[in-house]
Amino acid sequence: MTEKKLGKAQRSRRSQFEILTPPPRSIVLLGDSITEGGMWDEWLPEYHVVNRGIGGETAAQVLERIDSVAYDPAAVFLLIGTNDLTLGYSIESITENVEKIIERVKELAPGAPIHVQSVMPRGPRWRQTVLRLNAAVSQVARRTGVQYIDLWPALEGVDGALKRNYTMDDLHLTGAGYRAWVEVLRPIMATVRRA
Repeated sequence: MTEKKLGKAQRSRRSQFEILTPPPRSIVLLGDSITEGGMWDEWLPEYHVVNRGIGGETAAQVLERIDSVAYDPAAVFLLIGTNDLTLGYSIESITENVEKIIERVKELAPGAPIHVQSVMPRGPRWRQTVLRLNAAVSQVARRTGVQYIDLWPALEGVDGALKRNYTMDDLHLTGAGYRAWVEVLRPIMATVRRA
């Protein structure tokens, strides 16, 4: 399967990330539009969080730009894979790229904690596919020695979908959805050493 091409907005954001490397010892949030949409510096003002999300990206596209992201981070929080599923990529290809991202971050930033987050619930028809992907990503995290963060308990509503007030389109989050996500992340971020 051919990788989808980046759009103008994606290329623009990526080109900025290539120039604006994160300040040393930042907590880097890495992913697609769900990460990009978060107003992280306002949700988590007590931490030096840098948003490195680009809407529409796949795991392979995150891997392509990982060198401009993992610049002496205090920690990296990765959330990726939902766009891959939409585009029909296999769970095996997604997890292979997630593992490559983890290994490259380890090379670039030895000792920086890596946290791989589960793909969030979507509409009910996606439930089983996303759960299979999350089980596979959890195994990758265990095998590579990084922390897996299961976001489902905080975000799942009826029928395996995002809670109704957490989304307007069964994928992207509302303020209430981001607040629920932040409540999962905050205690984990509190353990990150920035010195």
